Amino acid sequence: MPVAGGVYVSVGDSYATGYRPAADGVPAGPSPDGFAYLVAARSNLRLVNVACSGATSAGLREGSGCAPGNRALDAPDPTGRTQLDAAVRTLRENQGRVSLVTVVIGGNDLTPCARATTTSQAATCAAEAVTEIQANLAEVLPVLREAAGDAPIVGLTYPDVFLGAWVSPVFPDGQDLARLSVPLFRDVLNTALRAEYDKVRAGFVDVTAATGGYQPLTETTRDPTYGPVPEPVARICELTYFCDRADVHPTPAGHRVIASAVLAAVPG
Repeated sequence: MPVAGGVYVSVGDSYATGYRPAADGVPAGPSPDGFAYLVAARSNLRLVNVACSGATSAGLREGSGCAPGNRALDAPDPTGRTQLDAAVRTLRENQGRVSLVTVVIGGNDLTPCARATTTSQAATCAAEAVTEIQANLAEVLPVLREAAGDAPIVGLTYPDVFLGAWVSPVFPDGQDLARLSVPLFRDVLNTALRAEYDKVRAGFVDVTAATGGYQPLTETTRDPTYGPVPEPVARICELTYFCDRADVHPTPAGHRVIASAVLAAVPG
């Protein structure tokens, strides 16, 4: 648990902004349900959320700011600055008061792979995307570490949302994609991410594991909507919007799981 009263800087994509798809008359956009807001509230930290929905790993250090509709709630004006610039400025302005930095990035690099027409094409696409993510993190993370000093930095991965393809009508070969996704997350993406965060003495939260993504697909349960399905699939249907909308974002319950995993990973 981080020390109360400090500053918490959140870096990343729509997972960090708390993006929520439109539902029940509420428009799509950032929300206070996001894990970063929950972490800040539970640990009594002042959140500065510079994340931008739609950000890629390259986008952290490129571009000229985040469009208003993609910014996190109460985000500082990023005009003319990359997300990395905004994070570094915040860290330096609060030197000695930073209690936590979280980084969640790479999901948007992988999203196009879900549109591959075969599982082999998806695997090739994912491998190329992970190489790009690693190269970009190798540029970004040392800069964040220098600006953050000894403050804890925690990197995150993602739920294996592609497990939801098992029941989604959007994916005609959904069960094959779901099976393929397990080793891709476990052995390719998450292994690569952990290695980059390790290089800058950052913690790592395996959100895939925290959301049940490594459980055997042979163990089934009864989902209230889809009937008998593998337990990891039912868990993804509960914690993300992927099964019914093919939307990769977490539900409020999913963000709560992620927040708990982050807090458990921070020394205090």
